[in-house]
Amino acid sequence: MVSLTVLLVLSVFPSVLAAPKPVPNPIHVPLLRCSPHNVEDLPKALAALKSKYRIGSSASKRSGNSASIPIIDEVHRLPFLLNPNQTRIIHIVYQDNDSSYSGAITIGTPCVSFMNTPICGSLLIIGSPRPQTFQVILDTGSSDLWVVTTSCTNCTSDQPPFDPSKSSSYKASTSQLTINYGSGSVNGTVTEDTVSCGGFTIPTQEFLAATTISDNLLPSGVSGIMGLGFEAISGLHTTPFWQALYNANMLAEPLFSFYLQRWITSSTVIPEAPGGSLTLGGTNPSLYTGDIEYINMPSGSTPSYWLQEISTITVQGQSLQISSSQGLATIDTGTTLIGGPSSIVSEIWSAVPGAEALSGQYAGLYAFPCTTTVTVSILFGGTTWPINSHDMNLGEVSTSSNGTLMCAGGIFDIGSNISVDLGFPAWLVGDTFLKNVYTVFRANPPSVGFASLATGLNPSGASGTFGLGLIDHFRVDFGWIHWG
Repeated sequence: MVSLTVLLVLSVFPSVLAAPKPVPNPIHVPLLRCSPHNVEDLPKALAALKSKYRIGSSASKRSGNSASIPIIDEVHRLPFLLNPNQTRIIHIVYQDNDSSYSGAITIGTPCVSFMNTPICGSLLIIGSPRPQTFQVILDTGSSDLWVVTTSCTNCTSDQPPFDPSKSSSYKASTSQLTINYGSGSVNGTVTEDTVSCGGFTIPTQEFLAATTISDNLLPSGVSGIMGLGFEAISGLHTTPFWQALYNANMLAEPLFSFYLQRWITSSTVIPEAPGGSLTLGGTNPSLYTGDIEYINMPSGSTPSYWLQEISTITVQGQSLQISSSQGLATIDTGTTLIGGPSSIVSEIWSAVPGAEALSGQYAGLYAFPCTTTVTVSILFGGTTWPINSHDMNLGEVSTSSNGTLMCAGGIFDIGSNISVDLGFPAWLVGDTFLKNVYTVFRANPPSVGFASLATGLNPSGASGTFGLGLIDHFRVDFGWIHWG
């Protein structure tokens, strides 16, 4: 994931439900917008993405199994009050002008009480009887949960660790798991404990308690990742948190949905800002207009990644037809950019005057004259969805031989060695696209839905006002691995 991942959970809800029954309303989770620090971070992001989807790299393994994940962190949170069983909202906050989004989860016991109302922060809480809180990445492109622990031999002091000795409900196994990334790896013990997010609780959620991680794998303040993909791609061979909620009939509807806010249009780097909203168990009608167009998973596919098929991409008014053998795409909130097969990505940038492939550490990326407006749209189902030109421009990356300033583009080449026949997607569709739509991930029937954003959301110019008006201020520091 160039991901670049993500999604801090601020919400209110009883953390222990007496019985597994549907809640009457969906839970809206505030999210944090996070991103890589600068254009120089792109090579690491590309390497991490290729490792995540096993493109030209060896598989991570737990007795032969693999998993890949991205990370993110939150520094400041502001809880807000809502009554139990009413809609809860998880806001997203962005970091450094658009590259990934983050949210939060909790592992442990009930939230504290304030004026007789339970309150949960935008964090991950682990353990009983006293929960421990962490910032993690929420990623639709992976399916496992992991956090660093006090047993980590090379973690830094700015990575809040989970202390198993402080949880009476913690259970460790004898199994070890290694997760490889393009920029490093994480190793740890397969464990289980009470995990909560947005007021929902799974008392025996399996996750990886990390004991070693590669240097610079996590950003300051980040402790791990929570995947929102299907169980089929879990390196832990376990049911992901969201799917456990669905199986237990805890969700009002069998889906969750995202609105990711744009800030890349700001003329200056903004270190913090609201980033959008994640809704658990439903949608938020105030964030979209018209109908949601649900598109079922491709025929014959098994729910693993959130898969769709791209049939047409239009660039600068020129339509490129994508064959079914090259159109399989994963919809990944943990990925910042859009990645595609070499031949098609080359065609895309050939349609942009002055565009050229980059080399060296930026191999796979393309650059174009910064003064050029790049227009791209993607056809999913029966609707063509345009991408704002600002999302296609990642910032200045070089100067051409004639002195023209060149900017990195939002679509990159992931290579031609893609195992589509094994179910791996040929396309990685991340936040470059997802900022332009309201996105719904539905478990039954397995499908992805898109809708047009409500008027005033993600305009061409940056705005410092978050439409839901439920929080005043969030701050997050973003870092990459894969989100997560």
